[in-house]
Amino acid sequence: MAADTSRELRSGPRHVAIIMDGNGRWAQARGRPRLFGHHAGAKRVKENVRACPELGVKYLTIFGFSTENWKRTQSEVAGLMSLFRQYIRKEARALKAEGVRVRFIGDRVRLDEKLVALMDELELMTADNDTTHLTIALNYGGRDEVARATKRLARDVAAGHLDPDDIDEETLPKYLDTYVLPDPDLVIRTSGEARVSNFLLWQSAYSEYEFIDTLWPDFTPEEFRRVVQSFCQRDRRFGAASV
Repeated sequence: MAADTSRELRSGPRHVAIIMDGNGRWAQARGRPRLFGHHAGAKRVKENVRACPELGVKYLTIFGFSTENWKRTQSEVAGLMSLFRQYIRKEARALKAEGVRVRFIGDRVRLDEKLVALMDELELMTADNDTTHLTIALNYGGRDEVARATKRLARDVAAGHLDPDDIDEETLPKYLDTYVLPDPDLVIRTSGEARVSNFLLWQSAYSEYEFIDTLWPDFTPEEFRRVVQSFCQRDRRFGAASV
């Protein structure tokens, strides 16, 4: 049975991106505050990161906090920022020991200085790891990312470092937050919502999508495996006709 599973996963996704939705609803269904759901979701992140090597997933990108999430209540935003700091402090050594390289994407300008310092420290601490590449999107929005990338590109044009005639669809990705990462093969959204929510808009042009009803705190490594196996059955043509 194990050998059969290995063959199933051989053509699985190398890079999976996840919109981790449903923490608040999961908590409210249990009569608990929304932050209770976010803490449960953080534990699920830990389990699914550890499952990646067995599933053949080299790169995992998760949507931690969007540019739109600042619209939530002040108490929830403050609680999330505290949770991010706790997660980094608590998990840093384990992530390093388990070979996980951590990167953060998004605009750091609006984030708390202490949080940014912890982010920088964790990136440096895990820089030599290569078992799993975990990318965490904090204060991230796809449109914001493209706008920031375009500004950097425009500055290079103005400085004479880049000829406008040389700009093509291979140029802009070099200015994106994800420039060192491959595009995601599979994007998963939990909680039953079927929208992309401004996540990796450029990078996911040819990604496969899986919208599932499971709320994020209930998204176990076993369900992660099921979604990966489902991906393996898909015929990815990238615009070509099927044979």
